[in-house]
Amino acid sequence: MSTRLRLGVNIDHVATIRNARGGAAPDPARAAELAMAAGADGITAHLREDRRHISDADIEALAQLTRKRGLPLNLEMAVTAEMQAIALRHRPHAACLVPERREEVTTEGGLDVVGHRASIAPVVRSLVEAGVRVSLFIEPSPKQVAAAKLVGAQVVELHTGAYSDAAREGRPEAADRLASLRHAAGQAAALGLEVHAGHGLDYETVGPVAAIAEVVELNIGHFLIGEAIFTGLDAAIRRMRTRMDHARDALFAEPAA
Repeated sequence: MSTRLRLGVNIDHVATIRNARGGAAPDPARAAELAMAAGADGITAHLREDRRHISDADIEALAQLTRKRGLPLNLEMAVTAEMQAIALRHRPHAACLVPERREEVTTEGGLDVVGHRASIAPVVRSLVEAGVRVSLFIEPSPKQVAAAKLVGAQVVELHTGAYSDAAREGRPEAADRLASLRHAAGQAAALGLEVHAGHGLDYETVGPVAAIAEVVELNIGHFLIGEAIFTGLDAAIRRMRTRMDHARDALFAEPAA
């Protein structure tokens, strides 16, 4: 089990700002460069069906950039024939299959692997055969974790949104939400799945998730891009990295004699 926790930085909302006015600035590829320089272990980008932020040209540029720099690109994508073809064309290091609804503002929950095994399994198989590492973005549910293993995924990314919201608002169910994340992470690791986590994490909520031993990677985007408006992207990522490292160091610290 690795003591170091990887950080994937999602740069979608740099493209959101760019698209609000049109033109080329700010450039998501430049944000990816800055993120990598600040210590990000990888770049995540979600190519939505409606192209509301990241574009096909962005994915092309990010694929080239991350290959050149030797860091992974994690392509978030819906389970559709169009997105499958794009992933097979670019062959990113990883593809994270996520649910997608046109009317949602952001991804609102995990992929229902249990209910859609028949459509998900062939997409997973084709990507794995092409050398793409496949992750499924799921709720921390025992049934969803088990189904992820059954369809052939190599990784699960546990949806931390419900925990993050409850913890930030001081609601009592935050403890139960965190316990569900811990249980799902342990179950997934026992099944041989690599465990990632993400959605809604910020400086306040990241520590307890970073302290789940089985989790090896966090993917964080919206908060970091928002914080960058005030402190700069470099400072925002470095501060997040520090919070993650402190939680991890405490988890794996040698007990006092």
